[in-house]
Amino acid sequence: MTAAVSAVLSQRDDGPLCRALGRAARGQIPPLPGALVALAATAVLLAAGIGAEHGVALFAPVVVLLLTGPAAGHAHDGRIDWLVPPIVRAIEYGYLAVLGFAQGVRPPFIFVLLAVLAFHHHDIVYRARQGLRTPERAVLAGLGWEGRMLAAAFAGLFGHLPFAYASLAVYLGVVFAAASVRTWARAGRDGGMTIDREEGKA
Repeated sequence: MTAAVSAVLSQRDDGPLCRALGRAARGQIPPLPGALVALAATAVLLAAGIGAEHGVALFAPVVVLLLTGPAAGHAHDGRIDWLVPPIVRAIEYGYLAVLGFAQGVRPPFIFVLLAVLAFHHHDIVYRARQGLRTPERAVLAGLGWEGRMLAAAFAGLFGHLPFAYASLAVYLGVVFAAASVRTWARAGRDGGMTIDREEGKA
């Protein structure tokens, strides 16, 4: 597997459930079609479920997982398979934002949660540029995009969405910040030379 392909896979930010579906499919399902359908399905479910306390929007994470999870084992080596991680990001961020506002979550909770996720995904991209990967323990502790969406939907079913957003923001903030600090502090102690792959020079 080339470094570019490995970077695309890591930027999907899959959790245990998604990975399990990917292993079951044995890499036979191309990733882009399912991701595009999942994006459209999420938009439809959110539009149909806005304003309903227990609307169909709460079931969007299950639909997205079933559409995109089996492709998690694919190499993502197609010419435009690099589009899959941005599509997954748009689904996750869009779902959490729209669901939060629709269910009356206070805007600061929504913004902080999205900021934590943005920090995490920026860290993933920067690691890939340096030839590094997020530690497996941090990946599992971060729940993956599907785990975070499912947690929000489950909380929404029982009317605990504000608490869930606040708790996820604090928990994920600690997990991702700790993983980032450990990695870059270790890199500094090792005195390693980083490579800017865009500029092509050390």
